[in-house]
Amino acid sequence: METALAKTPQKRQVMFLAILLLLWEAGSEAVRYSIPEETESGYSVANLAKDLGLRVGELATRSARIHYKGDKELLQLDIKTGNLLLYEKLDREVMCGTTEPCILHFQLLLENPVQFFQTDLQLTDINDHSPEFPEREMLLKIPESTQPGTVFPLKIAQDFDIGSNTVQNYTISTNSHFHVATHNRGDGRKYPELVLDKALDREERPELSLTLTALDGGAPPRSGTTTVRIVVLDNNDNAPEFLQSLYEVQVPENSPLNSLVVAVSARDLDAGAYGSVAYALFQGDEVTQPFVIDEKTGEIRLKRALDFEAIPYYNVEIVATDGGGLSGKCTVAIEVVDVNDNAPELTMSTLSSPTPENAPETIVAVFSVSDPDSGDNGRMICSIQNDLPFLLKPTLKNFYTLVTQRTLDRESQAEYNITITVTDLGTPRLKTEYNITVLVSDVNDNAPAFTQTSYTLFVRENNSPALHIGSVSATDRDSGTNALVTYSLLPPQDPHMPLVSLVSINADNGHLFALRSLDYEALQEFEFRVGAADRGSPELSSEALVRVLVLDANDNSPFVLYPLQNGSAPCTELVPRAAEPGYLVTKVVAVDGDSGQNAWLSYQLLKATEPGLFGVWAHNGEVRTSRLLSERDAAKHRLVVLVKDNGEPPRSATATLHVLLVDGFSQPYLPLPEAAPAKAEADSLTVYLVVALASVSSLFLLSVLLFVAVRLCRRSREALVGRCSVPEGPFPGHLVDVSGTGTLSQSYQYEVCLTGDSGTGEFKFLKPIIPNLLPQSAGEEIGKTAAFRNNFGLN
Repeated sequence: METALAKTPQKRQVMFLAILLLLWEAGSEAVRYSIPEETESGYSVANLAKDLGLRVGELATRSARIHYKGDKELLQLDIKTGNLLLYEKLDREVMCGTTEPCILHFQLLLENPVQFFQTDLQLTDINDHSPEFPEREMLLKIPESTQPGTVFPLKIAQDFDIGSNTVQNYTISTNSHFHVATHNRGDGRKYPELVLDKALDREERPELSLTLTALDGGAPPRSGTTTVRIVVLDNNDNAPEFLQSLYEVQVPENSPLNSLVVAVSARDLDAGAYGSVAYALFQGDEVTQPFVIDEKTGEIRLKRALDFEAIPYYNVEIVATDGGGLSGKCTVAIEVVDVNDNAPELTMSTLSSPTPENAPETIVAVFSVSDPDSGDNGRMICSIQNDLPFLLKPTLKNFYTLVTQRTLDRESQAEYNITITVTDLGTPRLKTEYNITVLVSDVNDNAPAFTQTSYTLFVRENNSPALHIGSVSATDRDSGTNALVTYSLLPPQDPHMPLVSLVSINADNGHLFALRSLDYEALQEFEFRVGAADRGSPELSSEALVRVLVLDANDNSPFVLYPLQNGSAPCTELVPRAAEPGYLVTKVVAVDGDSGQNAWLSYQLLKATEPGLFGVWAHNGEVRTSRLLSERDAAKHRLVVLVKDNGEPPRSATATLHVLLVDGFSQPYLPLPEAAPAKAEADSLTVYLVVALASVSSLFLLSVLLFVAVRLCRRSREALVGRCSVPEGPFPGHLVDVSGTGTLSQSYQYEVCLTGDSGTGEFKFLKPIIPNLLPQSAGEEIGKTAAFRNNFGLN
């Protein structure tokens, strides 16, 4: 439930962010500030939070920060006050060169949720540079025949300031021959020209030295000076003239060094030395001009590599001077053609790793891309691998967000290596690859799984307490505490089952232990459920069924059911002397509480008053005569029969039989013929016969009634179990059918039940049921030997 509640706000945040970005891109405008260059660091530009309508506390909670292209930090944001502070002193000429206006673009990046605000900072120029001439001295050679009004070009002064702070006017020291005229160039700069006011006379003054001053428009103005040395020459009445006053040429920025840019040409109508022309760069600025001209041929060649991104065009002035000092000038406009020589750049702003699994659309990374090239060379596309569950979304001005396209599953893949490829559209295309690793954090979304749905364990009875009987094992695909498994016993379905007294489980490793010694004759098997729970939040669990089978041990000796061996008056078997060999005297009936071969019984005659007269069948316990009887045989015999099971080691019991040989069943039975008179023997035998007849009649009637009751019990087993079974007793209630293994010529059934609340194992009753006379056969052994011994005291 908590996970579902946590997912809903996050999903709403993502939806709100998408709507906000669309609205921002559709109609938002940049907030622009303006400060003079060279402002000291720490200067408060503005309160950005107030201007953008944000609360001050919102900047901290949403992790606000200023993003600027490149690694240099220019501005700082005080998230406590919302003030935008200057990180260091800014020089407009360094930041923008001659570009006007000088605007630095910044972005205010808010995380959680992601939001962008465009912020522009304009640096205004201050008059912090003085005009400088490229040379300390200019040399002009002017023929004395030059007419007043002739104009002589002068080299301009460089001023790195712009606007009114650059050079505005030129002046020359006071003299009677020249004045300076200031003109505007096509690019806005002003250049000086020296105008002859009065004809020169070489004989009067062969050389003049004037001071040329350049003044900018700052307040206060700055100035720079150079010396103009004028040498008066003899007559040279034709100055060189260029074929074109303006040469326009385009040069790719990747042109090799010393490549030809353009060839200029000038002619002079004079002859001789006055007609020979020499070419030179008029400004001669070795720093700013990447070109060189051949003074004889006028070929302009490249001496330093061009960079369109730094300077996109050049205006080069060429002067041609003849041997008499006259000169002409032309302008070469060189446009640098951009080539795709810059690979795109990627700046990572935010990277969220690890990212939780099972989360909805989540922002993993925020980054920006840039390419200083122009046109298609500067247009870019971003992409990632197709087989990843992530998506790139463009936002504001080359910003992208990397979001999850679907929920992640840590168990399927715990980390992703993502390659962000930024490619421009130039020719040839250049690309930049940026590799990031996104780890997937675990969420408890897998329940422990048992290696088996059910386990079967075997334990031999009479085990020692705390015996390790087996183990269960479960694994969890999650990690960390979400994968730590704890085992426990689940409440039994039967509330009367004493599970806590039978087994215990180790909560850490799933080992199962028997808490007490088990008795196969009391409990042959039992089942219980085991639970495995992880330690995640919320906790997940599973369960498995464990079945414990108790293996039998030969711990019960055979128990003789007939004849009874409880110390009461012995039962004497009557055998007529006329019996044939093989006559069935009686049958020893015994049972064994064990199972399997531990309950397989065999019989043998251990002792006899007269060896060879009687024999015992080994498999069914039938005692039969071995030969014909004679008058010489003693009347009374005592037989000891050994009953032995097939266990290892074997256990045994003995049964004592008393056999009386009679001449016929009508002959009085005299228990002690040698000690009593004949008349007493006859009377006693008569009494015994009467009692035996009455007993047999009563027994037959009782057997019929019990047979009916047994049939009813079998039809309603639950009722029988309810009357006879005790859940925690040593033996469950049941019927013991010894049909076919009994001692007599009839089939017997013994109903064995324990008292409902007794822990002593007493029988409620034990009585034979004789439904009808069956053929002589051995009954099937069913029952519990220990129960018979304990309840009848026959040990």
